Amino acid sequence: MKLTDRKAVEKAAKKAAALARKREVPLDFARAWVEFADPDDAEQVFRCDLTWLTSRWTCVFGRGCHGIRPGRAADGCCTLGAHWSDDDDRQRVLGHTARLTPETWQFHKQGTGPKGISEPDEDGDLRTRRVDGACIFLNRPGFPGGEGCSLHTLALAEGKEPLETKPDVCWQLPVRRTYDWIDRPDDTRYLQVTIGEYDRRGWGPGGHELQWWCTGSPDAHVGPDPVYLSYRPELIELMGTGGYAELARICEQRLAAGTGDGTGVVAPHPADPADS
Repeated sequence: MKLTDRKAVEKAAKKAAALARKREVPLDFARAWVEFADPDDAEQVFRCDLTWLTSRWTCVFGRGCHGIRPGRAADGCCTLGAHWSDDDDRQRVLGHTARLTPETWQFHKQGTGPKGISEPDEDGDLRTRRVDGACIFLNRPGFPGGEGCSLHTLALAEGKEPLETKPDVCWQLPVRRTYDWIDRPDDTRYLQVTIGEYDRRGWGPGGHELQWWCTGSPDAHVGPDPVYLSYRPELIELMGTGGYAELARICEQRLAAGTGDGTGVVAPHPADPADS
């Protein structure tokens, strides 16, 4: 591609991303929440955002994703690299990395070289190393083995769920799990496990500077199934089988409480299509 053509494409992409950001819904809107005891742990209570979990969000990587950094739409949310949740997370991914090949991983040579797959960020926290401005595991457009996360592709090729091969933060996004100890008036306490939307605020102050973010964008609320179904494996991993089963039951009741087809529910996600 000629330099002038490349600049024209980049300019058009930035314009499309700017328009897409304007379509994002506000961060604050009415949400429906539910709390229920964890069937598998008497000391835990789940607090779940039904507005998010019954929304029609879906990942649009490679099919409408504008990316989080200008000029890097093809990166999706992989521009910054992935921070390791702990050493077990890093070691687990390293084990799967050993099955990647030069044919399936564009940066195989760099990743298996002396610098490895990790690097410190500005605060000294380890994350996946970045090569040419994005995560080392991200195969770029034009790579013969296919673009996208090489670890994700590995999982699909082996009949596994991508959560088995990818860093924790990658497969959890954009579902956010947080923990809070809640003190009761009778001097007892329980662990509140919140399952909700990883919106711009989930990234910290820098989240407001992202070029575009999908969870609040109508461009990404185009899935055929609600999040609690499309993210079933991930939610089971985050909640356990008993917790997920109860969540699914409640979500089904919520969607049936409207007109019978899921419309008319209380506090729908404003990024969802009106007829979802």
